Amino acid sequence: MSLPCSTVRGMNPLATPPSWLTRVGVFDLETTGVDVANDRIVTAHVGVLDIRGREVAARDWLADPGIPIPDGAAAVHGVTTEYARAHGRPPGEVIAEITHALATLFQQGLPIVAYNASYDFSLLAHEAVRHGQPVLKAPHPVIDPLVLDKAYDRFRRGKRTLSVVAEHYEVPLDAAHEASADAVAAGRVALALAKAFLLPESAAELHTQQIGWARDQAASLTEYFIKVGRLDPDESLDGSWPLRG
Repeated sequence: MSLPCSTVRGMNPLATPPSWLTRVGVFDLETTGVDVANDRIVTAHVGVLDIRGREVAARDWLADPGIPIPDGAAAVHGVTTEYARAHGRPPGEVIAEITHALATLFQQGLPIVAYNASYDFSLLAHEAVRHGQPVLKAPHPVIDPLVLDKAYDRFRRGKRTLSVVAEHYEVPLDAAHEASADAVAAGRVALALAKAFLLPESAAELHTQQIGWARDQAASLTEYFIKVGRLDPDESLDGSWPLRG
């Protein structure tokens, strides 16, 4: 893995985020499962944070995914099949509006933060195709705190879930797995990372670097999973980012 450029292990002695982090978009989905090609959107959140991590714009969605929501997924995000059918909107409308909201932020020049971004953007793209809606192609620039945390603090032990990483960077997350709470927390983790480490001077440069880091991280995890028997030797994890191949 190519490590980030750094002064002392990547630390930022000035604790000053780059100017392009003045405003960032945030994005999160809660879904019926973890299969980006086949699972469906249940709730979504798109917002904008200022440099202090305050949310200055926000929108939420609840969709009727059109399939039963597994009990395990409902236990995570709190939305049952019955509730989604009674209160959710048609998925095609929701997907079109989410895609439009994200495209608008990109057009305004805002980077968009999403934790494990390749999951959310890939699932949204598959949903768009499924329902005949425009696909958000080549989202750019994207900031993925999961990829950044693994790259800048590679050897830290422990899990890298949003809850754990948020706690590590002292970012409150009181309602984990609620789309709005997760999106805002991810944005605040990105701001905390920018204060802790020297990030590139442009969001575009950071986006490009994350492509390589995500690929290297997937390759490393593939080796580990093969070693412990979780993958066959001829299998590999998809390291494409921010859209899976």
